[in-house]
Amino acid sequence: MAEERTDDRTHRVVLNDEEQYSIWWIDREIPAGWRAEGTEGSREECLAHIDEVWTDMRPLSLRRRMEGQAA
Repeated sequence: MAEERTDDRTHRVVLNDEEQYSIWWIDREIPAGWRAEGTEGSREECLAHIDEVWTDMRPLSLRRRMEGQAA
């Protein structure tokens, strides 16, 4: 039986210019092209937050393009 690994490190939610979300360890520098969204906590807390707020998976540029075509 495989052991379940727990990750007790603190994470932060990060966001890119296309409004795509991810998580990153709080003790590491945020990668280029990403910025802190403001949420920090356990991996599970951060993923739950993303699940709640990221309701449209399409990149921002695609959403804008599609809105322009609908007008």
